Amino acid sequence: MTAVIEARGLVKRYGRVTAMDGADFELRPGEVLAVVGDNGAGKSTLIKTLSGAVVPDEGTILLDGEEVRFHGPLDARRAGIETVYQDLALAPALDIATNLFLGRERRRDDLLGSVFRRLDTRGMREEAGRMLDELGVAVKSMSQLVETLSGGQRQAVAVARAAAFGSRVVIMDEPTAALGVQESGKVLELIDRIRARGLPVVLISHNMPHVFEIADRVHVHRLGRRVAVVSPQEQSMNTVVGLLTGALRMNAGGAIDEVGLTTGLGR
Repeated sequence: MTAVIEARGLVKRYGRVTAMDGADFELRPGEVLAVVGDNGAGKSTLIKTLSGAVVPDEGTILLDGEEVRFHGPLDARRAGIETVYQDLALAPALDIATNLFLGRERRRDDLLGSVFRRLDTRGMREEAGRMLDELGVAVKSMSQLVETLSGGQRQAVAVARAAAFGSRVVIMDEPTAALGVQESGKVLELIDRIRARGLPVVLISHNMPHVFEIADRVHVHRLGRRVAVVSPQEQSMNTVVGLLTGALRMNAGGAIDEVGLTTGLGR
């Protein structure tokens, strides 16, 4: 099975700090892949590299088996990769439809659109309504200002935009970090609906229960590289925590071993 997006040996240095040290990555078609790791593990740099926000110093990125090189986020978006960052990149003072088409506004097909550059506001609102209906997102009106929405509804708008324009991959960075239990559940339902449409999702999260609820595989990142990829159906939550902290490691045969610790206090 050809990976939708794959990375081999990615390296990124910031002066003397090595954020990625030969990092590998693989996303399969139609799956939800969770990326977990401690703070400073380098997972954010990895995701920014895959979304075009960071250009690696070394390594290769392949999209559907073909090597690509992103020089910026627009290159990744043109390739069908959409990212939902923690700040959501929404304009609170604008309405839902405008936010969904932010940077992709459509003009009217008549003289007003071609000469006076008038936007097709009605058409964008109708299309925005269809986008949200497909994902089961309920809002009062497409003309409702984003600043009047709850945290979960704002997250849903950002996810719907990514799902609508991402033709290959949707990357989500900590989508439930600032949400309550009920709204987090709705976001997980959105991710499940996106997967049901055949679009693979990369989920970066510190919330292990959410990871084990929704992910097909778990990519464990530590010290700037991938140390393991496990299945939530085969490994426990404690095992994943042990891998990301270094208490456990995966050997070449795929088995999990304990790492012996030395204290230096005696032999």
